Amino acid sequence: MAEQKPIEAIIVGGGHRSLTYAELAEIDPNALKIVGVADPDENRRKSISERFSIPSEHQFETAEELAVVPRFADVVINGTMDHIHVKTSIPLLKAGYDILLEKPFAVNEKEARELVEVANEYGRKVMVCFILRYAPFYRQIKERILAGEIGDVLNIQTSEYVSYHHMSTSHVRGKWNNSDRCHTSMLLAKCCHDLDIMVWMMGEDKPVSVSSFGSNIQFRPENAPENSGTRCLVDCPLVDTCLYSAKRIYIDHPDRWAFYVWDKLEHIENPTIEDKIELLKTSPYGVCAYKSDNNVVDHQSVLVNFKSGATGTHNMVGGSSRGLRTIHITGTKGEIFGNCEDGSFTVQKIDPAPGCEYTSEVVNTFVDGDAHGGGDIKLVKDFVDYIREDKMSVSCTSIETSLLGHLVVFLADESRENGGKVILL
Repeated sequence: MAEQKPIEAIIVGGGHRSLTYAELAEIDPNALKIVGVADPDENRRKSISERFSIPSEHQFETAEELAVVPRFADVVINGTMDHIHVKTSIPLLKAGYDILLEKPFAVNEKEARELVEVANEYGRKVMVCFILRYAPFYRQIKERILAGEIGDVLNIQTSEYVSYHHMSTSHVRGKWNNSDRCHTSMLLAKCCHDLDIMVWMMGEDKPVSVSSFGSNIQFRPENAPENSGTRCLVDCPLVDTCLYSAKRIYIDHPDRWAFYVWDKLEHIENPTIEDKIELLKTSPYGVCAYKSDNNVVDHQSVLVNFKSGATGTHNMVGGSSRGLRTIHITGTKGEIFGNCEDGSFTVQKIDPAPGCEYTSEVVNTFVDGDAHGGGDIKLVKDFVDYIREDKMSVSCTSIETSLLGHLVVFLADESRENGGKVILL
């Protein structure tokens, strides 16, 4: 059998997620080859081009520039910022490219439906990067449900606890801290994964109504420690003791959030700690966590009603000691529960025989070195199969199905803004 030609891909938006997906080209060159890049940042464009040996004629500043030249690849990996996903994708769909599109694939219902319509009109494949579906933890739970092991699902409870350093980096100081700028809510930016998981686990039982409550309790000026400054490394005497000190989070641990915090130093080959300290004196990441211009919630609860009468709840809590995702699914014959970070779940089944008790099985799926439980590269491999052979695994669904989880998020935020009002899909 002849060896298959790799799928040729263009990176549009050379951020952290795009480069994570592009790693498959280095892991398995027979599956994926990176042949182009579009990114407005010259240093990032140059770095990506050198890494993947991209010729100058295949380097572009924008998706619009790329869309007007003759198509020279099979697909696009779109990792641009959330609010321009649709704007950058539509010209590329019309130009003939299938797309691997980072989540959330749109920031409102109107844009989401527009993207679905264009993809269908032009016969293009769009796969949304719902990575958690590919983590063995969630995938094996889905397979157990499909096998009927716990009967019909009555209730799903999911939770995401966003660690204090993740919360402060991304949603208090960083790119997703202000919905007026990033055009996404906290729930959309952080938890569209979780609500997609909920809808995906329910299968053909579709959501019909949503209600939600949430607010920002912690990260407010009135909660700032007494005598605190406005910038951690400029005027704050609490720089060595505050939980959210930029020095403690970013200087004492300079590699943890490097891709985000040190992006303005990418032109320096080996930036020093002194370079990083100077950057924090003017960077958004050096602002007091209690005195930033963030306007997103730090906690939110969502209640979903499904067509069958089954229910689902999701709780997002920001500022926890440890980042953690949990799930608990109860069916008519048993239940499944566990947490993704530990990589294990328990299957308990009703068993009256030993004295009205139950059987219990612990399943270990732990995958180290991947923030999404082993889903990153599995997702890209699945995308390659989807493009090559129109083959869809249990984790891969159409853009129409991916839309459902987004709709739950959009309506949950609408409900929250209206005091928890129940809103119909």
